Amino acid sequence: MGWDIDETAQWADQSSSTLLLQGKAKKSSRIAAQGKPSPPPLPSEMTSVRAVGSTLPSIRAAAELARQELLRRELVECQLVAGIWCHGFTVAQLRSIRANLPATARLVVAKNSDVAAAVAGTRWEAVRPFARGMNAWLFVRSDEIPPALRPYRDFQKEWKLQLNDFTGAVFEGRLYSPDDFSQLESMPTRVQSYQYLLGCIQMPAVSVLAALRARQEAMAQPPPPADEPAPAAPADK
Repeated sequence: MGWDIDETAQWADQSSSTLLLQGKAKKSSRIAAQGKPSPPPLPSEMTSVRAVGSTLPSIRAAAELARQELLRRELVECQLVAGIWCHGFTVAQLRSIRANLPATARLVVAKNSDVAAAVAGTRWEAVRPFARGMNAWLFVRSDEIPPALRPYRDFQKEWKLQLNDFTGAVFEGRLYSPDDFSQLESMPTRVQSYQYLLGCIQMPAVSVLAALRARQEAMAQPPPPADEPAPAAPADK
């Protein structure tokens, strides 16, 4: 699953244009209600230029804020954020990666400036050093880290994209460089961790039970027969 910044920009463009038209309609209604004569209309060329000049900054600002807000929502309950060098990726390739991700992971294509603004003042600020170049961002909302990273590793091997590697990750407040990803990919899963803990808990109990059983078996055995006294030597006559 994932989304791209272009979709957000289109939504912001439509919203800003709608707000602009509504504002003009309200202004015309107020002028008509006050009985004031309307100013002479400007030439169509000047009107279009003025409208474009006044709406472009608001559209860009709205799109930027919308993108940053979506990124902040992705960070909620997030356990790991990883960057992927996605230079040269096609839309079909991105869809292929997303289709193989677990439900707890999302791949997002976003501007580095938006990511830097979204993580400002949060525990994810450590992503800034690798927020450069063309990145796709992997957000993982689970402590099952290896299953979330494995789909991209498989994709990377299948397409032989050694250069399109992970650019870095932040997990539990620590920054992981590309050379450190083996630690993340070899982390035990939750089931493996539970099995290990259960084994550690059971080991002392098994030892105690074995000792008690050995003692019970020893107590249940009949005592060995007492040694018979040796016959007395005959007395000398």
